[in-house]
Amino acid sequence: MTTTIALAGKGGTGKTTIAALIIRYLVEEQSGPILAIDADPSSNLNLVLGMEVEQTVGDIREDMLDLAQTSGALAGSMPGGMSKQKYLDYQIQMALVEGNRVDLLAMGRPEGPGCYCAANQMLRVIIDRLEKQYDYVMIDNEAGMEHLSRRTTRDVDVLLLVSDPTQRGLIAAQHMHEMVPELEIGVGHTYLVINRLRSASTPTSTADSRWGMPVPLAQAVEQSGLDLLSTIPDDPAIAEFEFTGRPLVQLPAETAVYRRVREIAKRVTGANSP
Repeated sequence: MTTTIALAGKGGTGKTTIAALIIRYLVEEQSGPILAIDADPSSNLNLVLGMEVEQTVGDIREDMLDLAQTSGALAGSMPGGMSKQKYLDYQIQMALVEGNRVDLLAMGRPEGPGCYCAANQMLRVIIDRLEKQYDYVMIDNEAGMEHLSRRTTRDVDVLLLVSDPTQRGLIAAQHMHEMVPELEIGVGHTYLVINRLRSASTPTSTADSRWGMPVPLAQAVEQSGLDLLSTIPDDPAIAEFEFTGRPLVQLPAETAVYRRVREIAKRVTGANSP
């Protein structure tokens, strides 16, 4: 049975970092193969995982559209005499980056106005079938939930709405939470995660003390109605790794950010009950 975890939030909240560190936890402490889906057109997940992407699903879709426009290939068979479905299936397998228990598929550019609708539907079927071959699927979404709203992925067991400790980040998370019923896919649990938090010096309540949030932020989270799963501290080790270009999955295990993400990963995978 596949467990699907998706992350969403406004740009710059650190979704990709959290996704990569959850994947690290799965590799080190859980069994079974993992599929990482980079649903952000900027395709940065491969960098923090230390993997190289040569082709994206968007590239495959555009190439197929070009074939249709230049040779009318979509009216019949594809190159090599393959059916359209087999051709796309082959291209997806070629685009899949294989790693140590982690395979990566980059979605790339979103669907354009001239996209071939039948090809998009075939791609959805292929990717859904591909996901079922893995024990875990991790989806790093673009700023928002466009890929989920277009139903390019299967049902989601856990949706993590990632916010930085700002009013704008929290409002964006609220809006995304309100979108969930409109997605037309099943979402099992939706949680809020506050990232890059600088601890308050004098917390004044049990909740503040537990998460290290300043009082105004704690009150805003409570008023939002979102289910706060955890906070993640601001960690200078992240900036150092990003500056030097080292994959973030190589962060020392004792860093504050990895320790907290590891706790989150244990809870959302059922190692600890939320």
